[in-house]
Amino acid sequence: MLRKHVQVRKYMDCDHIKEWEAPEVIQKYMSGGTCGFDREGCPVRYEIIGTLDPKGMLFSASKQDFLKKKFQDCEFMRVICDKQSKRLGKKMETIVMIYDFEGLGLKHLWKPAVDIYIEILAMFEENFPESLKHLFVIKAPKLFPIAYNMVKHILSEDTRKKLIILGANWKEDLQKYIDPAEIPMMYGGTLTDPDGNPKCETKICLGGDVPPKYYVRNQLKQQYEHSLMVNRGSSQQLEYEILFPGCVLRWQFMSEGSDIGFGVFLKTKMGSRQHAGEMTEVHSNQRYNAHLVPEDGTLTCSDAGIYVLRFDNTYSYLHAKKISYTVEVLLPDKKWEEKFQKLDEQTQRETSWLVWQFIRTFGTGIHDS
Repeated sequence: MLRKHVQVRKYMDCDHIKEWEAPEVIQKYMSGGTCGFDREGCPVRYEIIGTLDPKGMLFSASKQDFLKKKFQDCEFMRVICDKQSKRLGKKMETIVMIYDFEGLGLKHLWKPAVDIYIEILAMFEENFPESLKHLFVIKAPKLFPIAYNMVKHILSEDTRKKLIILGANWKEDLQKYIDPAEIPMMYGGTLTDPDGNPKCETKICLGGDVPPKYYVRNQLKQQYEHSLMVNRGSSQQLEYEILFPGCVLRWQFMSEGSDIGFGVFLKTKMGSRQHAGEMTEVHSNQRYNAHLVPEDGTLTCSDAGIYVLRFDNTYSYLHAKKISYTVEVLLPDKKWEEKFQKLDEQTQRETSWLVWQFIRTFGTGIHDS
C-alpha cells in the first residue's frame, strides 16, 4: 500500500501540487468545497452533485486534471487537519463529508463520468484510509439507490458503515453533529460570506452548466462491448428484461459510414418478435448522426417487462450499417431502496400529522371567518 501511495504521489507531482492551479473551467464549475468544522473540530467538505455538468466538464478538461484536483483537495484537507491539531491540542485526522444530491438526474449516470468518479473514490480509499469520520447524504432523490449501486463496490466496508442518509429533517439532524454557526445558511445554519451571501460561495462552488466556449472536444473515445450489422432496408432489435420498476437502461453506440435510426420500445406480448408499431414506444425513434458523434442515453423503466432497443435502417436502400454498442441495466441497491421507502413513509406520516394539527388548531377559525 505504501509503495503504491508513493507512486501515486509521484504521478500527481505532489511536490508541487499545493501550488498547482487547476484549469479555469474546473475552478469555476467543479461544484463543492470545504466550509466549517463539526462540533469536535473536524473539517467539513461539501460535495454538490445535482448542479454538476458531467459532459460539459469532461469535454473541457482532461481526466488527469480531475484526478489531480481531487488529490489536491485531499491534501488541502490534510493541511487543515494538521492546523486543527495544533490549535486544539489534540490529533485531528478525520473529515466530515456532506453529499447534496438534490437534482441528481439521468445525465449524472453518463458512463464516462461515472467511470472517472469511481477512479476518484478508489484514489481516496487507497491513499487516504481512515480519513472519513461521517458521510452524510442529504436531499437524495429516488434515483440515489441506483447511483449508489454503481459505486458501492469501490467502497470499503468501513466507509459504507459511515454513510448516513438523512431524511426530511436533515437540517436539524446535521446540527446534532455541526454547530449552526459552522453551517452555511443555505444548509440550515447561520454562516454566511462576509458580504452576507447565504450560499458561502467564497468557499463552496455551486457548479452549473459549462459554457461551450470551454470545450476542447465534442466527444470522448469509447470502448464498446458488442457490434452488429443492420442490413439495408431492415432493422435489428435487442431485448432486455426488466424485472421490476425503477431500473435504468443505459446505452452508448456509434455507427460506421452513415446515420442510424434508434428507439426504445416496450413489448406488449411476451415470447415473440413484434414490429415497432405493435409495441409501446418509450423513447422516441429518430435518426442519429452516430457516425459523427457517438450517441448515449438513459431511460428509467417505469414498468417491468421486455424492453427492445431497435436500430432502424429501413429507410436506407443502399447501405448496411455496422453498429458498435454497449447496453447496461442499472439496478438499485435494495438495502438503500428499502431505507428510502421507510424514509418516505415516515415523511408522509409526519406531514399528515402536521396537517391534522393545523386543521385542529385553525380549522374552526378559518370556517367562521
